[in-house]
Amino acid sequence: MSRILVSFSAAVSKSRRDETINFIKPQSSTPRKIDTMSPSTETSAILSHLHSTDGSATFSQNGYTIIGAVNGPIEVQRRDELPEEAAIDAIVRPAAGVGSTRERHLESIIERTLRQIILIGNFPRTLIQVTLQVTSTPPDETATSKSIQTSSVFLSHSTPVITWSNIFPLQTLPILPALLQTAILALLSAAIPLSTSLTATFLAISEKGKILQNPSLLETQTAQSIHVLAFTSHAEPLVIESQGSFTPAQWDEVFFQAEKICCGSADPDAMVDEGEEGGMMQFIQTVVEEKVDKDMAWRT
Repeated sequence: MSRILVSFSAAVSKSRRDETINFIKPQSSTPRKIDTMSPSTETSAILSHLHSTDGSATFSQNGYTIIGAVNGPIEVQRRDELPEEAAIDAIVRPAAGVGSTRERHLESIIERTLRQIILIGNFPRTLIQVTLQVTSTPPDETATSKSIQTSSVFLSHSTPVITWSNIFPLQTLPILPALLQTAILALLSAAIPLSTSLTATFLAISEKGKILQNPSLLETQTAQSIHVLAFTSHAEPLVIESQGSFTPAQWDEVFFQAEKICCGSADPDAMVDEGEEGGMMQFIQTVVEEKVDKDMAWRT
């Protein structure tokens, strides 16, 4: 049955010691530290390594490395003050140069998302600031990429093809999961109260209809559509951003695969490269558990 999909981006402790956690495939058991100066395709994280912030994290995935810092709750300027809740300020800084409309677009998505999971009602008339510095990107990201022209996101019964796109270049979406994941880890490091956690993934549908996880820039450019999905710890969709054309059946498969990647699956044949059977959520849980164990080691 055909259906209409509308674009939405529904927005779904405190310690200062170093901690290194790497997500390692079952055949490996030796952790590696993040090199923030070179791209890394392995999923890895460091918590609470910046001592001048309330919370910090470095997250690396799919060639992107992001350093995140959280300060708050702190005093907010009167013009930005909200009488019954905290204001959220997300700042995305590119690896080189100054920010552009791409960074402003990413900041708006991150702010809307964080407002849905931070208990902002606990801190009225304050500010929670999240700064995300991109330190490395995939080597080919600076290559010329195609832009997608603006078009509607409607599905008619006669033509069951969804065209979902915007004026931003294709490099906008691939970095979004790493930014969201870094923000969540930094908030956990800062002991900011959250209603839930979050995990995100990046998928593409190739010209042949195959679903690709964490595609390269070349694969992204030739794909018929690309998708970023984020889920809560209760497997509820929190963020959905898509560009390109796809059918309802393809969308159902993208959603299914993204849920398995983020939240885990008992099916050994499922597309789950992040976190073994537990998906990315298991990785985040492992990061936090290892940090707590290290912080409480003095009691043993």
